[in-house]
Amino acid sequence: MKLIFTKSMSIKVLKVELSEILSLRNLFLQENNFQIRYNACHERGWTDSYILIHNNKKIGYGSVRGKENHADRDSVFEFYIVPPYRNIASIAFQELLHVCAATFIECQSNDFLLTSLLYQFGENINAEVILFGDNTKTLLKSENVIFRKAKDDDIMFEHKAEPEGDYVLAMNNEIIASGGFLLHYNKPFADLYMEVKEDHRKKGYGSFLIQEIKNECYIAGRVPAARCNIDNVASRSTLLKAGLSIAGYLLLGKVRA
Repeated sequence: MKLIFTKSMSIKVLKVELSEILSLRNLFLQENNFQIRYNACHERGWTDSYILIHNNKKIGYGSVRGKENHADRDSVFEFYIVPPYRNIASIAFQELLHVCAATFIECQSNDFLLTSLLYQFGENINAEVILFGDNTKTLLKSENVIFRKAKDDDIMFEHKAEPEGDYVLAMNNEIIASGGFLLHYNKPFADLYMEVKEDHRKKGYGSFLIQEIKNECYIAGRVPAARCNIDNVASRSTLLKAGLSIAGYLLLGKVRA
């Protein structure tokens, strides 16, 4: 789609330090009240920040990160304009793409503004990751296992997919599962993870563990969230059984030439 610019719609896009966009990003986080998958990229220095200026007013920002390599800034992953100027969002986004020269757009489907721009300016759009939010309290029970915090002298099984967790399921003094929640996401959200020992899988232990970790997450003052690969049927079923629901998808598309 070719957009027509007028003098009254002129947009300037300037590369700035992260500190310059933080007040606007607070509005973005408030409006999008859910876990932001790439939230930590900002504080880790993996992003470039751009301010959007219209008639000498700072009306929004855009953030760009490396899709596969942190050194390459090739993917717009956050975009925000204050509500009074949403009518020129497409024009501002087009100018951002021109200035930053990004070749990809990635966003969460529950971020409605950037998702709409992805479909306007992107092609070959696909989803590889499912995003989950908490939905229902469950009362799962699991016989012969104890849920507790991990101890320094616990003998952990070999973890192949996730880190060793702060919480475990123990059966006859054997650790059969571990998990926890990560805190490097936008507050108040935390990311749940878990792994079950291979010879104890498909017995409901994973869902029971996630249920109990959800409770601990709330007690710690955080809201549980999670994600899994779209092809990971076992993880999806585990999270749904533990009372989470699908909140969106992580979308990726190539900028249309």
